[in-house]
Amino acid sequence: MARVDRDAGSDPSAPSASRHETLLVLLVTTTVQALVTMNVVIPAAIAPEMAAKLGVSASLVGVQIGIAYGGAMVLSTVSGTLVRRWGAVRASQAALLLAAIGAAMMAVPNLAVFGCGAVVCGFGYALTNPPASHLLQRVTTARDRNFIFSIKQTSVPLGGIAAGMMAPPVALAFGWQAALLAGTAVALAVMVALQGLRASWDADRDSRISLGQNPFADLGIMWGDMRLRMFAFAAFFYSAMQLSLTTFAVSLLVADLEFGLVEAGVVLAVLQAAGVAGRVFWGWMADRLRDGNAVLLIIAAVSSMATVATWQLSPATPGPAVYGLFAAFSFAAVGWNGVAMAEIARMAPPGLIGAATGGVLVVTFSGILVGPPVFALLHDLTGSYTNTFGLFALVPVLGFLFVFSARRAETR
Repeated sequence: MARVDRDAGSDPSAPSASRHETLLVLLVTTTVQALVTMNVVIPAAIAPEMAAKLGVSASLVGVQIGIAYGGAMVLSTVSGTLVRRWGAVRASQAALLLAAIGAAMMAVPNLAVFGCGAVVCGFGYALTNPPASHLLQRVTTARDRNFIFSIKQTSVPLGGIAAGMMAPPVALAFGWQAALLAGTAVALAVMVALQGLRASWDADRDSRISLGQNPFADLGIMWGDMRLRMFAFAAFFYSAMQLSLTTFAVSLLVADLEFGLVEAGVVLAVLQAAGVAGRVFWGWMADRLRDGNAVLLIIAAVSSMATVATWQLSPATPGPAVYGLFAAFSFAAVGWNGVAMAEIARMAPPGLIGAATGGVLVVTFSGILVGPPVFALLHDLTGSYTNTFGLFALVPVLGFLFVFSARRAETR
């Protein structure tokens, strides 16, 4: 297939914001998403401890993750509209507030309240990517878009690192509820700190936009473009694989490989650190190749091979090999998101980047909604996490096929 210039029609040398403004926007958007992600991931980081106190199976944490991202999927239908109406900073503040409230609710030792808290956290997560894409598109060019977006998307594994390093020790020392309440406090502090940026960064908000408009308008933008539609289906499978890995890594290490909870938390942090490195590397590669779709195809192939390798793990596997495999797995399976966000921004209609991103994220979050609960079900059927990862080798293969379909649609 002939090489396609994925930035055809754009000017890599077009004027952009000052370096200072770019760095500030990048810092703010990365911090917001990292903190919201941390509050969503904390239950996964302390799953064995929390499950023991609540009297449920640790595998049920997959249901919590699914519920959280189900909430994200629902609110994503209007997230682009909220960004245009409120402004990107106000939407980001709302994300932090919702994540704080959700984490506090999940600290209540009642499964019904815990489930509602997961939904509220998911609402917060839905309001992270659209405002970030709205702000970052102002300060990037075709030459650096994938790299900048990928650095911002390191916020997700950074949030996982924070959860993996903070939550298990706090849970063991002060109880599992203390870890969630710590997440609440930090999110609220940053929410207040962002207020000073609102006047200038939200100057383009439009209060005339009705919040009662068609809630499926953002979905229509995605569905009406063959490239965005295929891309959304691909993201369904990429996100299902990513969240299944980050959700069940600790449980696999403790239950199948006989790791202690704190050591398993360290492996989770290593896994997330590799995801950070992967996002930066893949974004750099996509800008060098000027072909984000090709990079996403490579990521899917590596992820599929890593699931097969995880299937072969046992308590006899040397510790360094376990660390190395999970790092390589995360480098690919967690590393895809920044390139994907940049591709969506590139393909979106002018002025509708937040709306297009929200539309694609509805399908993306549905993959997160489906993936971990399906993984939990398969675990109950197979009896081990390693066997379940073996079955999940098909998931990134399906993502590969949809990215390839989007690629073919663009060449036509």
